[in-house]
Amino acid sequence: MSSFETLFGGLPGLLNYWVAIILLVCGLIMVMDSRNLIKKLIGLNIFQSAVFLLFITMGKVSQGHPPILPATNVEGAISNFSNPLPHALILTAIVVGVATTAVGLALVVRIRRAYGTIHEDQIMDKPEVEPEIIP
Repeated sequence: MSSFETLFGGLPGLLNYWVAIILLVCGLIMVMDSRNLIKKLIGLNIFQSAVFLLFITMGKVSQGHPPILPATNVEGAISNFSNPLPHALILTAIVVGVATTAVGLALVVRIRRAYGTIHEDQIMDKPEVEPEIIP
């Protein structure tokens, strides 16, 4: 048995779960450890991608086929269909994730203009800044 089979239990179907766990941990560590706001946003995106991978992997049915019914009733028709709902939910989550990232980046730009830095420690050390009103 190779080291790959020993590490992953010899089942290639579990590889996606291992990758999702590794990405979850990497994203969580980036969010908790980094003091740079951009790195925190990147960590959130990595974490989010791991959740997407996990949901897509759980939605896959072994030997499943696309949920499209044949035009006529054929003897021996396919009876094992994959569930399309996780894929539709993840597609929606991707769009929401991109929008959230855009808002986060816009906030980082405003913080940079107001405080002159994007590092948490330096922002906390500075006195409170009066917000400027943008016409």
